[in-house]
Amino acid sequence: MKGAEAVAKILQIEGTKQVFTFPDDPLATSCGNIGIKPYLTKTERGAIAMADAYTRVKNGTEIGVCSVMGGGGIETSFGGISQAWEDLVPILLVAGGPSTHTTGLRGNRIDVAKCYDGVTKWVATINYPDRVPEFMRISFTYLRTGRRSPVVLELPSDVAEGEFDDSKFHYKPVKGWRQAGDPRDVEVAVRALLTAKNPVIYVGQGVFWADACQELVEFVELVQAPVTTTLTGKSSFPEDHPLSIGFIRGDPVMHFLEKADLVFSIGSGLNQGTTMSPRIPPGKTIVQCTIDERDLNKGTPIDLAIIGDTKLILNQLTAEVKKLGEKGKWNEALIKEIQVERDKWLRQLMPMATSDEVPINPYRIIWDLMNTVDRKNTILTHDAGSPRDQTTTLYQAVIPHGFLGWGHVTSLGFSLPAILGAKLAQPDRFCVAIMGDASAPQASLYEFETASRHKIPILAIVLNNSQYAGYEANYPYTMHVTPSAIQSHAKVVEALGAWSERVENPDEIIPAIRRAQKEMRSGRPALLEMITAPVPKYGGWGRRGLGYGG
Repeated sequence: MKGAEAVAKILQIEGTKQVFTFPDDPLATSCGNIGIKPYLTKTERGAIAMADAYTRVKNGTEIGVCSVMGGGGIETSFGGISQAWEDLVPILLVAGGPSTHTTGLRGNRIDVAKCYDGVTKWVATINYPDRVPEFMRISFTYLRTGRRSPVVLELPSDVAEGEFDDSKFHYKPVKGWRQAGDPRDVEVAVRALLTAKNPVIYVGQGVFWADACQELVEFVELVQAPVTTTLTGKSSFPEDHPLSIGFIRGDPVMHFLEKADLVFSIGSGLNQGTTMSPRIPPGKTIVQCTIDERDLNKGTPIDLAIIGDTKLILNQLTAEVKKLGEKGKWNEALIKEIQVERDKWLRQLMPMATSDEVPINPYRIIWDLMNTVDRKNTILTHDAGSPRDQTTTLYQAVIPHGFLGWGHVTSLGFSLPAILGAKLAQPDRFCVAIMGDASAPQASLYEFETASRHKIPILAIVLNNSQYAGYEANYPYTMHVTPSAIQSHAKVVEALGAWSERVENPDEIIPAIRRAQKEMRSGRPALLEMITAPVPKYGGWGRRGLGYGG
């Protein structure tokens, strides 16, 4: 058995159904030969983004696997892996590499372990073919246990092609291990929550990784407290629920955070030093439930903590609340207050969401999309910058992964290959990516060729305002891009085999979405290029109102 064949066989044992590749990678042939479908992308970044989103939508129950060539391939992959590291996504990257006989020769190879050590949970070079099972076993142990993060393995050419006796191949799938919280910590945290006058429950993506969305709803309804989520945690709690105050951006969240005496965090690192981080006002009692002790007191000083798997902790919390005799009676006064604040916030947004102006107001596009698609069967993602900020301000997600939030590292161009990975993870869902005209040309539009070749029917909506809206204060000489009258994203993707349409009138938004849906039913990817006005207004981090910028 060859080393590359051993890797492929182990992936099959671990339940891998596809591998996302960019040539000349070491796994496509070996995987394809045994029924693991290779999806060839246009860039290394595209392959990593597809694996990333696939893993997110599967809650890590299936690990996204990507493979790239050594040299330029692994060097170009750094941005994708670093984003997975910042967003805590467990993906496996297997990269090719030069023969181990050239190790130590300056200029012949980069030191993969040294380069990727800071953005992975584990990085290693497999040095002998018969050690493949050992390295893969360690990789899946790290991918499925504890803090979720990417793993990188380098597979040198002589190891990939080298052979070892089949009798030495022994491998069993890795289960992964979880730990519950300390019972005493659970008891103290519950008592603090129940005695608080104005608690807020703050939810992160740890709820997804623990597959604990149902447990979260049960706990929230039992304790009757308002709920907000992080960007990566958005859609873990239904935003049409009476106790939801929405994503942590906008006036309802600030209203309840300002009056809160306790913030009860579940599955969030609470690192307020990052771009997409919470802005919790000072002077609150903070309870943090997290799987990793490295989250504690990092950016947000805490008072109480529970270390463990989010699903197990939520079950413990619920049991403890019930033990204390709480019945989970609906707090009608709180629910009315939440509705009042949500309605006040929506009234600020509605003039833009229903605007008939030309060029089109981007909020009109988001509003019409939200009220046209079946949100219980939709996955929506965004690109960095204004598309993210505007979409998260208005779009209401109602099912787990109805919204795919990302962006602790806000790299442009992630959303299109990400929505391809999401569609493969949930083939029956209607999958949409909202992009800007700054992100669309970032090599990502060429992934429409990937979508066309593999018949992955997704929809991309490009908000084309011909500028980097919101950045003119910092970059007055570089904010403008090619005018929409000249550039045409629609024509680009049409040449790549996709269906496309250019929309300039707000009355055409809904009909165009429906036409795109019709084309997608035949397996064809689609793009709608919406000609929009620059509207750099959205709810901010830690402030009220619709401001300019973040």
